Amino acid sequence: MKPIFPLPSAPSTSTATVTPLTRQRIARAKFAYATRHLPHDLVAGMTAGVPRAGDLVLARVERIGHHTRLELPSGRRAHLHPGDEVVVSMGNRYAPDQFEGLVPKDLGPCQLVAAGGIAAMVECQHQQAKNATRIQPLGLLVDATGACLNLDRFALTAGTSTPRPLTLAVAGTSMNAGKTTTVAHLVRGLTRSGLRVGAAKITGTGSGGDAWTMLDAGAETVVDFTDAGHASTYLLESQELERIAERLTSHLAAQGCEVVVIEIADGLYQRETAALLQSRSFRSRVDGMLFAGSDAMGTVAGVSWLQQHGWLMLGVSGKLTTSPLAVRETSQALDIPILDIETLGNPEIHRLMTDLVYAVQPVKAVA
Repeated sequence: MKPIFPLPSAPSTSTATVTPLTRQRIARAKFAYATRHLPHDLVAGMTAGVPRAGDLVLARVERIGHHTRLELPSGRRAHLHPGDEVVVSMGNRYAPDQFEGLVPKDLGPCQLVAAGGIAAMVECQHQQAKNATRIQPLGLLVDATGACLNLDRFALTAGTSTPRPLTLAVAGTSMNAGKTTTVAHLVRGLTRSGLRVGAAKITGTGSGGDAWTMLDAGAETVVDFTDAGHASTYLLESQELERIAERLTSHLAAQGCEVVVIEIADGLYQRETAALLQSRSFRSRVDGMLFAGSDAMGTVAGVSWLQQHGWLMLGVSGKLTTSPLAVRETSQALDIPILDIETLGNPEIHRLMTDLVYAVQPVKAVA
């Protein structure tokens, strides 16, 4: 993605000894998806220090575990082998079906907790997950001045002030409830109606899979929180989450997108998701919400929670739509549309969304 610019704030500078890195060694290392905005020729060496979220690190693979492959910036998943050197980002991770991981306090052995390239210390894990792949950080990457290279240095600048396009959000009951599938088919339907559609994933853990799914569905531009300078959004404060949302949506508006579709990771009780969805600032940037659920009870409870917090609910979707019985139970409890992937992907979805939004809001011009 081209429009990435350094932030005006200066990066931190290490006072420790810098070990130079040759061009050959840098070229041999496997760079993870989360590091994709790092110009390789900016890397001059590595140093010791106390890592912080977003710091880029050269690490050696020690033992293969849960993640056997590393997602590269190109999208290819490269097989990992003991002894491989990889460039990953320090970060926190929240994944109920895999790991909770926190930024290490030092450069001792830690784990690869996400295929997109997130290094952390595992705090807990799902019983069915294998132990995480073990890595040994070799040093924090620095530039020629000795400044540590952190993702926040390569974040998108805020977009120019432009009228906000129609903006729709998708939240869900949990991981794997069908949020990305809902977003992708909604993008497909809106694109088929002739609109320029932008998509954004504003919370989660750095990985390219969801972004490429949205691009494949027809989105003109896709951005996520890594474009805003974060390897993940776990443990960020609500003000920073709001800034991420503003930066990404304003960028999509500046790119000429006529409709923006936002995905919010995890479930409603997850710390950052709950904070964002209770934010008046964020709600003011979104016209309506779709909710993805796996079952009737969770979906009905989630819709109720969102309505209590002032959200305009446009429909429900997700895994439950693959079960006629779950759809029947949900329809008996809710009076909003239940949208399967065929309905979401139909060009008429634009008319349905705008009719629901503008029934309670002033009409804005949308092509």
